[in-house]
Formats: sequence, C-alpha cells, structure tokens
Amino acid sequence: MKNYEVIIVGGGLAGLTAATDIALSGHKVLLLEKHPYPRHKVCGEYLSAEVLPYLDTLGIKLPGEIAIDTLSWSVPGRQPVDTRLPLGGIGISRYGLDALLYQRACTAGAMVEFETVTEIRPGDKSFRVYTKEQVYESRVVLGAYGKRDALDKSLERDFITKRSPWLAVKAHYHFPDWPSNKVGLHTFTGGYGGLSKTELGTVNFCYLVCYNVFKRYGNIEQFTEQVISRNRELGEFLDEAEMAFESPMTIAQISFERKNPVEQGILMCGDTAGMIHPLCGNGMAMAIHSAAIAARLVSQSLSSSSFDSLQLQRQYAKEWEKNFNDRLRVGGLLQRILLTESLASFAQATLARSPQLLRAVIRATHGKTIQV
Repeated sequence: MKNYEVIIVGGGLAGLTAATDIALSGHKVLLLEKHPYPRHKVCGEYLSAEVLPYLDTLGIKLPGEIAIDTLSWSVPGRQPVDTRLPLGGIGISRYGLDALLYQRACTAGAMVEFETVTEIRPGDKSFRVYTKEQVYESRVVLGAYGKRDALDKSLERDFITKRSPWLAVKAHYHFPDWPSNKVGLHTFTGGYGGLSKTELGTVNFCYLVCYNVFKRYGNIEQFTEQVISRNRELGEFLDEAEMAFESPMTIAQISFERKNPVEQGILMCGDTAGMIHPLCGNGMAMAIHSAAIAARLVSQSLSSSSFDSLQLQRQYAKEWEKNFNDRLRVGGLLQRILLTESLASFAQATLARSPQLLRAVIRATHGKTIQV
C-alpha cells in the first residue's frame, strides 16, 4: 500500500490546480486520473479573468491568450445585444489548458498516475483509495472527477439517483473572421450555445439542450438544421464555418441538482461539488476557485500540529457555500428564463435597453478576483 498526505481523484481543472497548489506547499500529493493528456473535453472554453492572478502565483502562464471583453447575446427573432463584460476573460481550449496544468502539477512535485479509481473508503484517521492496479492511503481525499461518475453511486450521492434531461454537444470550427474579443451566447428551442475563439485558432461551439427536445429530430445534423439554425446568429455561423473535428463530442445526463461539497469526508471540487449553468460562462473559473479554497485549507490543516479532519470538512463546506451558492441560484433562474421563449424574448428586449442591467446580471454569476 502506498501512502500520501493528499490524494486527488480526477485530473480536470480543479484536480490539477489543487495538486499544484498543495504540492507547492510542500505536501505529498497523488493525483489519479483515468486518461492521459492532451485531449479535448466538452466545455465552453471561456475562462473568467477572476482566476488569472491566482494561476499566476502558481507559476502557470497561459499560452496564446485570446482576450475576451464583449458578450453578444441573442434569442431567435431578435437582434443580438452586445455588452462589455465587467471582468472579461480568455478563450482557451481544454486540450491546451489541461495539458499545461498537468505539466505544472508534475514540476511542482505532485505524483500523477493514470488509473481508474473504483472505490474510496473513509476510515477513522485515513482514507483508502482503490484502483484497478493499486491501493493507496491518505489523510485527505479531494474528489475532482467531474460531472458524474460511478463513484457517485458508490458514495450514495443523492443527485445520482435522479435522471437529468440535459445533453451537451461540442466541436471546434474553422472560422477566421470570428472576433477574438467576443463570446457569443445564443438561444434556440430547448437550449442555448456559446461561441468563442481558442488559442488553437479555432472557434469553440458548445451547446446544451434538453434531451426531450433533441430526440424529436433523430440526430445532431437534423437538430442543427431544423432548430439551432433558426437562431440567425448561429445559423450564419454554421453556414460559413468548417468543422475541425471529425464529429461533435457529446455528454448526456448532465445534472444541475444540488450536490454536497463534502461527502463522507471527501472534499468535492469543481463540477463534482456543483455545476453552474453553462450560460453563465463561469464553470471553468469556479472549478479553479474551488481548488484554491480546498488547497489553502488542506495545506493549513496538514501543517497544523493538531490535524482535525472534521474541522477541515466544516471549513471547506462553509467556504464553498459562501462563494458559490448565490451564483448557482442566479444561474438556475437565468436558465429557466432563457429556456422559456416568451420570457427570453421579453428579457432580451429589456436588457437591450439597459446594458448596465445586463452587466449586473453577469456580475451576479461571477465572483471577485481571487485574493492571492
């Protein structure tokens, strides 16, 4: 059995960031991830600027930054509304970002093994983490394995028993004329999609749709032609753009149900702790922010002369809820409005007359710059 101070299950944005931070604090960290890097993931690929100073303190220099300062929002049948983003952000692919974070975690001293975790067993003073190849033991475990996993069933998490109607689809496109400083958010019947440029030179188009609407059309091609393209902004983009992928990537059963930030003593980070609706454009930053909170508290606890796991769990849950609960609530309300066509049209007309109100809505789903 191999022993570590901290084991992190999952190597997405939250897991890799936490591994780097905790390793830089001098603690023995193991990160367990199923798949090697680099690889594409279904994601909006817009990173809010609120986390950039924090990443800088970890020695993470983002490549080929695409600075985004403008949001363009439309609903079918209306002209788009453009507004300046209060904080702004960057466009960066998960293909590039995850690989960069992985390299930084390794140079910071974190151990990374590409293994599938099959079970996590909490004990009185430590955890045992089982993979198909090995058994590991640690004082602290962070769960950062994403939106849903077989581990959620073994941990008996409430949300995993409820069916979710959401399907996400993503692909990159060649579209040289797309403005680098703009992120687009455009609705259609049953869903909405985002457009933004990445450091790869391609434009990422990622959309979320209710599966009950999608299944009426049989496949992605028919749904794109008969539903998505009815939004003029999306229709014009898809008519002119050339897909860079062989085929779109998909994820089903995406859940926005409430999740607990601590389960059986495991500190949950990123999407494993809770998902904000993608229309808010804050999911990537929230994952990194949650990792920053967990890493700080874990490092403080492990450095203390009297490690108290229950106190660590209480502190993390309190910090997570303070930073993210309001954002999740506003995000859920916005999604309900935008997916109700009459309300979406009214909201768009109202916000078109008041850019200040639109910026206030954006601020409500974003946090302040992480203090470093």
